[in-house]
Amino acid sequence: MTGSSVAKQLVDAIIANLPEPAPGLRPVHTMGVGVDGYFMASDVARNYCIAEHFRGHRVEVSVRFSNGFGGPKQHDGWSDVRGMATRFHLQGGVKDGPATDLIATTLGEFFARNVEDFFEFTKIARQHPVQRESPWRKILDMLQLKEPVRDPYPKETTNTDAGALSYANRYRFAQLAVFEAAQIGAPVSYTRATYHAIHTFMVEDPHGVRRPVRFSWQPVAGVRTTDPTATPVDKYLRHELEERLRRWPARFMLMMTIGEAGDALDDPTKPWSARRVRVVMGTLTLTNLAKDQVADGERISFNPWRLVPGIEPSGDPILHARRCAYEVSREMRGGCPFIRSQADAK
Repeated sequence: MTGSSVAKQLVDAIIANLPEPAPGLRPVHTMGVGVDGYFMASDVARNYCIAEHFRGHRVEVSVRFSNGFGGPKQHDGWSDVRGMATRFHLQGGVKDGPATDLIATTLGEFFARNVEDFFEFTKIARQHPVQRESPWRKILDMLQLKEPVRDPYPKETTNTDAGALSYANRYRFAQLAVFEAAQIGAPVSYTRATYHAIHTFMVEDPHGVRRPVRFSWQPVAGVRTTDPTATPVDKYLRHELEERLRRWPARFMLMMTIGEAGDALDDPTKPWSARRVRVVMGTLTLTNLAKDQVADGERISFNPWRLVPGIEPSGDPILHARRCAYEVSREMRGGCPFIRSQADAK
């Protein structure tokens, strides 16, 4: 099968498991908000990577924050993986010009090592009806050292929790991501969460040295989550972000973790040691919600393969699959075209 046919099957598998159809919208991370800002590289960033946005000048950015759930309904107060997709507008900040993307989520690891794993996950972790577990059942679960089934949120009739747990029980490599997702909670703000670009990339320094790295965004204001079972609110994240940015900008630090011998370079399910060297590559400053939420929030199409000289993809099979899968999704909803480099724009 060709890459495009596999990508179409991947997207179709995701769509088939949505709680309800969302035609013309992203199949996952459907509900989001576009934000404007700028990025300034640190003084040391250029010593580690020759990419244009690490040279020290101001780079305009477009950011889309999102909830992980697919479908047209917005459930900000539900425990969910959140997304932060960032586009760095290069060479003068023209929005339809050369750019590079960094796509991250609040999940530190992925639940599948390759495309085959992902297909199996979509078969097992399907939507199933949910109901409140009795107090006696919860006590029995705890006596058996099992995590009690969470109570459904208001208006929640189906979810994938049981299937995802079954998948994790079957495959050890998926356990960290599945269990982390189950406990992730809801942020008080999109700007009060840490976002991880889970894949490994290869960066090149001015001397031609190539290093394996992983990127993450760390909020300057710190991480803070709510208890979704105590305050299940459908919509608050966009309003909170708008009010926050009216008072002052929000900032993130871009952290780059450098891999060492023995680290998994092509497996996004495996975390790296916390002892690895981390470099502050720069500061992202968010200033305001994008004025055109259609162009800069919904039509904008990110792709982890939109890269520039100095940063290359690793051999991660999931990273390779995402290139075409994102394109299939873009074409289905009429998003902006994928331009990887200045040469592609000509």
